[in-house]
Amino acid sequence: MTGTVYLVGAGPGAADLLTLRAARLLAEAGIVLHDALVPVEILALAPRATKVAVGKRCGRHATAQRFINKRLVDAAREHAVVVRLKGGDPMLFGRAQEEIHYLAARGIAVEVVPGVTAALAAAAQTGVSLTQRGVARSVTFVTPRVGEGAAPSSWLAAALAADTVAIYMGAGDARAIAQALIAGGKPASTPVALIEDASLEDSRTLAGKLAELAVLAEQLNGGAAMILLGEVLRPALSVAEPRTTRRSLAR
Repeated sequence: MTGTVYLVGAGPGAADLLTLRAARLLAEAGIVLHDALVPVEILALAPRATKVAVGKRCGRHATAQRFINKRLVDAAREHAVVVRLKGGDPMLFGRAQEEIHYLAARGIAVEVVPGVTAALAAAAQTGVSLTQRGVARSVTFVTPRVGEGAAPSSWLAAALAADTVAIYMGAGDARAIAQALIAGGKPASTPVALIEDASLEDSRTLAGKLAELAVLAEQLNGGAAMILLGEVLRPALSVAEPRTTRRSLAR
């Protein structure tokens, strides 16, 4: 038997932000290979499936991509429905293309199920549209992180060119990110927000100025954090002093 591998977006964390297709596939799955940050409430939607953790987190033990690729092929030869459950959206900073190419080269059918990416959940939580008439006509999704042996990231040029910036996997490098942006010409007073665990009940929003980004990052509790940057934040978030707000999309 050769099954189908579904690259499914788990969204930012809240189970009720999954798509209907994602929930249906989880219920049908024989095996789920999931990222580290997928909450147990989402994994519970796959009661019949074997769950295999194959996550990657900066500074912690990570599963090698080549191992994940092989596990997906082996799983497709045993199960009709294989779910590769990725945080956010599979096609954004999720290494989905590597898995698609590997599976396709071995004759394994692959389908992608989109998910809500963290930047959009963070924007929803702060009540700030990433694009606004007369303020922001361009948005860039960037990450300063690069894999071992990969070419340097061009994130800085992209961030400086856009009106609004969403920075993934950047909280640990907050000081260097702020210094690079300011040195590149971004005003130190540019509004910035760090949204930790967007969409979850214990999510926090830390708001301030670009010059304060490192100080804000030090207040995080270790959850996944998204950095939003741009003038769109100014009307909605007071940037006189760093502050903390608590909101949730979950009901």
